[in-house]
Amino acid sequence: MDKAIEFLVHHGYAVLAAWVFAEQFGFPISSIPLLLAGGALAGAGNLRLAEVLVFPVAGSLLADSIWFEIGRLKGSSVLNVLCRVSLEPDSCVRNAENLFARKGPNTLVVAKFVPGLSVVAPPLAGMFGMTIPRFLMLDGAGALAYIGTFVSLGYVFSHQLGRVAEIALGFGTWLLVLLVASVILYLGWKFFQRQRFLRDLRISRITPEELKRKMDSNEEIAIVDLRHAIDFDSDPNTIPGAILLPSEEFERRHMEIPRDRELILFCT
Repeated sequence: MDKAIEFLVHHGYAVLAAWVFAEQFGFPISSIPLLLAGGALAGAGNLRLAEVLVFPVAGSLLADSIWFEIGRLKGSSVLNVLCRVSLEPDSCVRNAENLFARKGPNTLVVAKFVPGLSVVAPPLAGMFGMTIPRFLMLDGAGALAYIGTFVSLGYVFSHQLGRVAEIALGFGTWLLVLLVASVILYLGWKFFQRQRFLRDLRISRITPEELKRKMDSNEEIAIVDLRHAIDFDSDPNTIPGAILLPSEEFERRHMEIPRDRELILFCT
């Protein structure tokens, strides 16, 4: 315990900045325990509160700025990368797009409080063509609100958190084993769910070559482009004759889909 506290006291600011940077860049880690610890150490007088806030905000802004620039240069293709590294890519990307469509750039202020959206929001802001000063202002406000919330909690409850840490350490390595096992089981279950979904989906998939043959032979088919309007604006190329119908508009516009032919859907 003493060694851990001593390490955080001497390297706490750099650790906070690096950890938050890694989380915002997409690594499957959480900065909340470390932010609480930083606030608790500030409450105990071991760290300065201003630096405990400034350094992790800087780390968050650096990671988000990289994603913002990637989104600005690469457009919707960056979302494909995020899909591959996320356990729930379809929902997190679609939720972020829906938030941006409804709230606009102000989504950046709240995105960090919504699991799965904090990494997707900065590249979407770049795809929107947001100016860099406005992005830094809104993203910085969101980072400060998120980081400030947990640092403040650690600061206010510093004495209680210290006692909790001592109790936890009393369990020794068994507590660490239990935590690691819980994370592995959760990730394994999410992976199993996704693989089962993809296995079911493959049954009704069609390859681009098969679709091309159907189109060349003038078969009666209806092609529906399910991409979100944000994705379409970023990359307006689509399959000839496709109906642009984002999934969130199905209920309102479903009558536009022909009922007398084979239906083919695509979203990327």
